[in-house]
Amino acid sequence: MKNASVATLASSLILTVFLLTLLAALLPPSVRAQTKPPADDDIVARVNDDVITLSAYQKGEQQLRDEVAHDCQGCPQDQIDAQFKAQQKDLLRGLIDQSLMVQRAKDMGINVESDLAKRLEEVRQENGLATLDDLKKGVEASGLTWEGYKTTIRNGLLQKQLVQREVGSHVDISADEVRQYYEAHQQEFTLPERVVLSEISLSTDGKSPEEIAAVRSKVEGLRTSVLNGDDFNWVAQLYSQGSTAKEGGSLGTFKKGDLSPQIEAVVFQMSKGQISDVIQTRTGFEILKVEDHLQAGVQPMDKVEADIRNTIHAQKMQPLIRDYLAELREQSYIIVKPGYSDSALLSGASVASPNNSPL
Repeated sequence: MKNASVATLASSLILTVFLLTLLAALLPPSVRAQTKPPADDDIVARVNDDVITLSAYQKGEQQLRDEVAHDCQGCPQDQIDAQFKAQQKDLLRGLIDQSLMVQRAKDMGINVESDLAKRLEEVRQENGLATLDDLKKGVEASGLTWEGYKTTIRNGLLQKQLVQREVGSHVDISADEVRQYYEAHQQEFTLPERVVLSEISLSTDGKSPEEIAAVRSKVEGLRTSVLNGDDFNWVAQLYSQGSTAKEGGSLGTFKKGDLSPQIEAVVFQMSKGQISDVIQTRTGFEILKVEDHLQAGVQPMDKVEADIRNTIHAQKMQPLIRDYLAELREQSYIIVKPGYSDSALLSGASVASPNNSPL
């Protein structure tokens, strides 16, 4: 929903649609805007001094159902239902894990208030809102509290910081691991033939035949000046009428199939640094420069090392995070209401369940 255009946060149809989209993307199901402690009947699980309410659990179910339907668009309903059921078994486990991590982060004194302020500002900018007060009004108009909204984002940041400190800091990746991954996954780093292009274009929209001939003559003149030594990108900035003019005519990188057959037939026969003849398009005339012509092949390891390290890091983190959460559970007091399932227990994690449990 980037670049959403919202003229006002009054109670209008535009506002309603905007808020529903924004909040669906940004708010996880554990947002709670309670004004009084929940009754025991409304509690699904207790996690130390925290509780997971029935409403939070139900919101989690609905969000999960929506995500499954979105990821499986066009699927038969029975397939969507099966995928939802398969993932639903871990829903309560995830909510308990979130609670455990937030509690531990707070116990460690982790402070994310500056990160929270930065994230709120990013949300404001991404959605075209004038002030943070506009965002606050929108959140409150949706039925949530501003503090509840901030708490949701804050908790996510706390979990991220905790994992980085407690788990991520213990992950080491050697140069040999990077090399072995690179050699074993060559297909991931093989790129097709590509060309990097810049353009100088002039429009013929609405022009008479005589004016069109004059435009072509002007483009021919610009091509001659470039061939005689003028800088292509400088000429593009001065004279090109395309949207790329301010970037010196830079169009980007293209593989075969990305361009029109007319353009592709020309540029893939050119070498780095070459300038095309004048090309007539539906809207005008242009000349193209091949800034680079990259042949198909495996990228050098130094070009993809950062991506490889990120991939290996994520692979190593998953079991470590699960082990860390198991430790948190061993040190915690967790009670799950009968009728609900914490799938972590199926993996051997322990849970406190005193005989006089209120659940």
